[in-house]
Amino acid sequence: MSSIIWKGYLLYSDAAFTLIQSPFTHDGERVFGADSDATTLAVAALQHRLNQQPITSVTVPDGIDSPTLSSATGIKVADEITFDDCEWDLLLSDEATVVLVQRGTEVELPQFDVDIPVDSDFFSALEGAWIEELQASNVSQGAYISMAQYEEAAGPRLGLLGQKFAQGMTWPPRQMDGDQPAGVEHIALEHVGHVQSWTRLSAAGAPSEFSIRAPLLGGISTVLLRLNDGPSGVFLVVDDEEPEISMDLEMELVVRRIYAQEGIIRYGLKARAI
Repeated sequence: MSSIIWKGYLLYSDAAFTLIQSPFTHDGERVFGADSDATTLAVAALQHRLNQQPITSVTVPDGIDSPTLSSATGIKVADEITFDDCEWDLLLSDEATVVLVQRGTEVELPQFDVDIPVDSDFFSALEGAWIEELQASNVSQGAYISMAQYEEAAGPRLGLLGQKFAQGMTWPPRQMDGDQPAGVEHIALEHVGHVQSWTRLSAAGAPSEFSIRAPLLGGISTVLLRLNDGPSGVFLVVDDEEPEISMDLEMELVVRRIYAQEGIIRYGLKARAI
């Protein structure tokens, strides 16, 4: 079966459903990439479906972070009141797979013929690092961002919502434009830009938020992207790919796990080469 690569994942879509799956395997089973999980797959599946048709709400199972899903896509998560009227359901599989399906539809899910084996020692070490990072006692020794601050900024950051200023477009939105209040209208920006600069931080030089995983990843890379719609921003590069970064390289922004703190995953936009 032919498939496409979408946001770094394997994807198949027809009128009734969208199947999205990690390309990585370990011991013959599908596994998530270094900074992916069911939430990041679900976001990517919805973003692809939204390119084809509007969706207002979706049911979400345990295992997917509903606030992150809504912030990144603008789609409401159905509750007890709206559940019966919801037309789309998200379903999880044990093997790094998410299915977005139209309710009441019987589908036969295809099998992908692509797999990328991961090194067993690296996979086990990284799994252990995330478990350690997710301990409630793990608090950043650097710039601390409370959960309230994170949630307040999640919509514009995860949804890449820009803001018009007198001199153009900016991201993320601000409260002030110089000495004047900024406009309240947020505009969805294209998730594509070009590299203006980049850097590679060694494991020893990485911020404390990444101190557990950075040695396993050989450090972390960041890029300064000039987005196609005008604003610039600094973004981490995805952990499960190693692109040769160069000036003006075209990259897209995808939702990935950034780090964990106080037992909670913090999600954000990362860059991957197109």
